[in-house]
Amino acid sequence: MRRRYLVIDLFSGGGGFGRGFEEAGFRVVLAVDNYPPAARTYKANFPHAVVVADDVKEVTGGLVRSLTGLSPGEVDVVIASPPCEPFTGANPGRMRDPLDRLYTDPAGQLFLHAIRLIGELRPRVFVIENVPGVLEPPITSAIRRELARVGYRRVYFNVLNAEEHGTPSRRTRVFVSNLKLSPPKRRGPTVEEALQGLPPVGSPWPPNHEYPQTVGRRHQARLARLRWGEALIHYQGAGGRRIPNYIRLHPHRHAPTVMGSSRFIHPYEDRLLTVREQARLMGFPDYHVFLGSRDAQYDQVGEAVPPPLAKAIAGEVARALEEGVEASARPEAGPGAPQR
Repeated sequence: MRRRYLVIDLFSGGGGFGRGFEEAGFRVVLAVDNYPPAARTYKANFPHAVVVADDVKEVTGGLVRSLTGLSPGEVDVVIASPPCEPFTGANPGRMRDPLDRLYTDPAGQLFLHAIRLIGELRPRVFVIENVPGVLEPPITSAIRRELARVGYRRVYFNVLNAEEHGTPSRRTRVFVSNLKLSPPKRRGPTVEEALQGLPPVGSPWPPNHEYPQTVGRRHQARLARLRWGEALIHYQGAGGRRIPNYIRLHPHRHAPTVMGSSRFIHPYEDRLLTVREQARLMGFPDYHVFLGSRDAQYDQVGEAVPPPLAKAIAGEVARALEEGVEASARPEAGPGAPQR
């Protein structure tokens, strides 16, 4: 990389997306997240970045420029992870009409605010992460339309599997970008490989490796009988889907998708994983600390973009920037108001 390209991180959470980009040589200059524990976590891990702990709806390109000193067009990359709840099949309350999920659901509207800020900041490259639920044709058409309105007429919906890019857990996500993203594949470690080398639970290092919560006396006996891959409980998702939780991990396979609500049972011990162990399943380095309550820490881990996948994407973005992003991928006009 010829220079350290500058990144704005929207809906930055606990810093998984930013961690991957910084490991690839980028520099995050500003992050936005209105969840206080996540904002504190981000600042602790990226002390050089300005962290705006405010609702993204209140953030403007002008505010970003005043805080960073960057002019329109000087931002190299905007990365964003707007909430996935409006679009995911795991949400039993997901709106029936796909367009309502984007335009009516208040959380879905945050995707539009990410697009608004991209239009105001005019980065050379943008990457918006979300779940495969955004691939429903009415939603993809709307996203293309909104991005064209702020000047980006070349849009790709890149579907990537985290376990194919160095992550120990399975995770399929869509990365909406003005670049086609096809990073080289690198198989992620197994659960056993990811957890190896950790000291006993409660050791002073690494952070977030404290004794986890217990499952309660009623479930403890069942937990001890669970075999690899079996779940202690199931909960209801959209469309009647039954989604497993408290899964006994198989040591020789990738872990299931880590979510904010997910808890895993150790493959060999009759206990839940610590926050640090779950962070390892997402590919976080041990020096990346998570702040807030225990549940807030689990949430930040599960809602992150896995750093190995983020780093693989960052490598593709760096190559595009060094080669010169094609003119057709760059912004053409100023932002306009979202329209349904």
